[in-house]
Amino acid sequence: MRSFLYWAVQHKWLLLAFLIGILLLLPPPPPDLSHHGRQSLVIAVVAMILFITEPIPLPTIALMIAVSQVLFGIASPTEVAHTYMNDSVFFILGSLMLAVAIVKQKLDRRLAVAIFRITGPKVSRIVLGLIGVSAFLASLMGEHTVAAIMMPVAVSLIRHAGGESKSTPRLSALLLFSISYACAIAGLGTPSGGARNAIMIEYWSRLYQVKVSYFAWIRYAYPMVLIQAPVLALILLWRFSPEKSDLSTALRKLRAQVLWEGKMRSSDWLTVGIFCLTLFLWVSLSGKIGLGTPALIGVSLYLIAGLVDWEDLNTGVNWGVFLIYASTISLGVAIEGTGAAEWVASHFLELIASLGLHSGTGLLAAVAALTVAVSCFISRAPALGILTPIVLSMARDSGTSVLAMGFTAAMASAFTYMTVVGSPSNTIIFSSGYLQPRDYLRAGGWMTLASLALLLLLEETYWRWVLPL
Repeated sequence: MRSFLYWAVQHKWLLLAFLIGILLLLPPPPPDLSHHGRQSLVIAVVAMILFITEPIPLPTIALMIAVSQVLFGIASPTEVAHTYMNDSVFFILGSLMLAVAIVKQKLDRRLAVAIFRITGPKVSRIVLGLIGVSAFLASLMGEHTVAAIMMPVAVSLIRHAGGESKSTPRLSALLLFSISYACAIAGLGTPSGGARNAIMIEYWSRLYQVKVSYFAWIRYAYPMVLIQAPVLALILLWRFSPEKSDLSTALRKLRAQVLWEGKMRSSDWLTVGIFCLTLFLWVSLSGKIGLGTPALIGVSLYLIAGLVDWEDLNTGVNWGVFLIYASTISLGVAIEGTGAAEWVASHFLELIASLGLHSGTGLLAAVAALTVAVSCFISRAPALGILTPIVLSMARDSGTSVLAMGFTAAMASAFTYMTVVGSPSNTIIFSSGYLQPRDYLRAGGWMTLASLALLLLLEETYWRWVLPL
């Protein structure tokens, strides 16, 4: 009995999550929500509690999501297995493997030295440098790609500064979130920054015959990137005040190692060449062969060339993170397929209409909040695909600009700072092993509020000048 009580105290959040799930399943489902739709939402609520409180290892939660879908009859075992293995999941796996290959060739050190030669040793300037470089790159290519490139750079500096995450946890979080969040805010600035942007452009064209060019998107959206970047630096430096303000010693160690390794060798150039080929395939052929296939092509070439061994990948890849990301995509498919996502969106919009937020800035603010809430737990592109027809219809019926509404939803879908699974870049930096799920709430909550406020400010000022409202 004593052992059981001890276990119960240690796992109180697990028991509470299960109790909440049971209570939510007891009453009959709403008449306009299917039985499986209610079950999928309950699974999402329980999983959210467990992801935040972490009473059990996170990969265990991922396994429970799969088991729950089968036991509730939401999907067959084969269907669940299919949702666990898709292009996005292969992309995350390939990105983690590419990062291992880059680290093995020690190219992360060379890139780190090149960046820090410009920023200097002050932590505040290093943070600005990481944000600037990551944001610039993420404006040109997918944010997930940039996160995979830049994460080893931050990890190299962390190891030389403190060695272990326990000795410098705030510095570790500061540097890693500088990369992940900068990728997120820059991804909304151009159509190529994320699939959700292309989805919105397609909806505008197909449903409302509104054409938005590549550079028109930049004109409307990129000011949001420029005003978010300094705010991001301020929030991160506030929430994760680093244990060290000067990293001169760490930078000297990095420079010494790079000098000792000498000039770039043929294997280094081959590593760079394969990664550039992978990047080219991402940019030019992702529409035909997806994002996962180019990543796996790059990994295969590294293995064939002997630049990395399978043992390196087996030990260097955080397989738990791979499983976590796969499970959330699977749950998102279930929520969409059962009609639960549309049910939540429609009832939320009915609620805000009853509160008088049926047009103008109030409606835009409510839609932005809804988009953030949905996108934090469902992959952002499917979330936007579900919400866009609904919110654009609301804009048309209320006399609100469909352009303003579309940009609001597309941008808000990037504000997924509070969860590990909110974006691929969040998931990738979590694989470093230096972060805990609660770290995402410490800075992500404030960053979400700041981003929403800046978005509304942009709507009331700049957009009234440039958008046909």
